[in-house]
Amino acid sequence: MQLELLNEQGQATAKVDAPDTVFARDYNEALVHQIVVAYQANARQGTRKQLTRAEVHHSTKKPFRQKGTGRARAGMTSSPLWRGGGRIFPNTPDENFSHKVNKKMYRAGMATILSQLARDGRLAVVDSITVDAPKTKLLADKLKAMGLDSVMVIADQIDDNLLLASRNLKGALIIEPRYVDPMSLVFYKKVLVTKAAIEQLKEMFA
Repeated sequence: MQLELLNEQGQATAKVDAPDTVFARDYNEALVHQIVVAYQANARQGTRKQLTRAEVHHSTKKPFRQKGTGRARAGMTSSPLWRGGGRIFPNTPDENFSHKVNKKMYRAGMATILSQLARDGRLAVVDSITVDAPKTKLLADKLKAMGLDSVMVIADQIDDNLLLASRNLKGALIIEPRYVDPMSLVFYKKVLVTKAAIEQLKEMFA
């Protein structure tokens, strides 16, 4: 597989060879869906709580007499059938949302996403990306000159200047290969990979 090599103006100047095992896989929609859903589910926290009929504040007095009213029998106002009553199957903080994904499936899914991005022209290669000072404006101007408003950069090394310049920049994410996740790959319109990072991605997902 050959990927476009972009210059600082965002123009393709050459082609770079990339491993087919990572950037030329057949698209598997079911697998991509599974790893994206699993990533979102594993990020969830059980931080919500609902009350059972034993936990709601209520009176134990019978609401009305058993017979003669024409209404259904009722013993307590905490019944889940009543407004203000408890829930039958309440949400609890200890609920587990995690999805298990096998390592081989995850690697294959990530390679599938990268391959589809390459086929769609949303993935390209750069020699490197650096800024001379930890200034957000410098990085913003560099990305604007390349015509990028929504971009994820996978860099083999991130120095302090680049880290500080990018952390408050809207529409841009700069990370190392080990932190690549399926949601970010799908979300950003353009993905840039440095030459050295290609080898790291090959070791991780091939």
